[in-house]
Amino acid sequence: MTEPVAAGVRTAADVLARTRDLVEPALRRAVGTLPPSMRRVAGYHFGWWDARERPTRADGGKALRPAFTLLAAEGAGGDADAALPAAVAVELVHNFSLVHDDVMDGDPVRRHRPTVWNVFGRSEAILAGDSMLALAFAVLSGDGGPAGSARMLAGCVQSLLDGQSADLGFEERADVSLGECVRMAEGKTGALFGCACALGALHGGATAGQVAALRVFGERVGLAFQFVDDLLGIWGDPAVTGKPVHSDLRNRKKSLPVVAALTSGTPAGGALAALYRRPLAQSDLARAARLVEEAGGRAWCLARVDDLLSEALEALRSAAPAPGAAAGLEALARLVADRDR
Repeated sequence: MTEPVAAGVRTAADVLARTRDLVEPALRRAVGTLPPSMRRVAGYHFGWWDARERPTRADGGKALRPAFTLLAAEGAGGDADAALPAAVAVELVHNFSLVHDDVMDGDPVRRHRPTVWNVFGRSEAILAGDSMLALAFAVLSGDGGPAGSARMLAGCVQSLLDGQSADLGFEERADVSLGECVRMAEGKTGALFGCACALGALHGGATAGQVAALRVFGERVGLAFQFVDDLLGIWGDPAVTGKPVHSDLRNRKKSLPVVAALTSGTPAGGALAALYRRPLAQSDLARAARLVEEAGGRAWCLARVDDLLSEALEALRSAAPAPGAAAGLEALARLVADRDR
């Protein structure tokens, strides 16, 4: 048995470093089972090699979701090894969604390097994403874990796809309500964080009540993550986000701060709506960001992040996880809610 991920936790960075050390070898083994054409693209996406399969150490992501999975298992009294297949499956589902999301949004850069579709083409990117999704279920079903794990993950993927579909549909509409936008984010992002925690708890031997509470904890954290992500999509530092400044505005995304501004009934919200009726030139982007802020979109999102963090921590307390794991989960939740992450 490996050392617990939560052992001697001091910071979220400690948890994430231990998670990567544990998950990456298992993830590499899983990706190594893919056909060569799919393995090549997946390995590029994870930052293990370049487009010609020459080894490199590019940014492969924080491994946030698998960290929640492993800590939830430990919180329920289990160990990280038992939940490792679930953690790998969660990471594969997350990355499948990123590859497809980049295709749909036309984003040329992710994690400070060209996106998969930008290097290999849209068709290959779609196929590679499909391959990662299929691999996630193969990994999860092949570990002999608790009954219901695959069904739980499948339900999560359906919620994720429904949220992504709503996000795409919003681009064609001028009348998106704030409630619709929040429900979209709950599916697109909150569902996978919730599933990551619930799967970990299930693999750790949690009671039904603990599984439910940890799912709520994850869902609230995931929604907070999306609020912060949407803020960074407008005001984030490209050196941190790996995407151009104002990237969401350039795509006229109906993100949470944008919809809050558009539905605010303020003069700034009306001016933003007029601006959003046509493609935005480079010179429009700073003005659009200013209008979102003047209409209250930024302040509303920041307040909701604080509320969601409080709700998440209340759910975590109700699950009564082991103290070390609880400290790790709280540290991760606070990292997710950090506006400068």
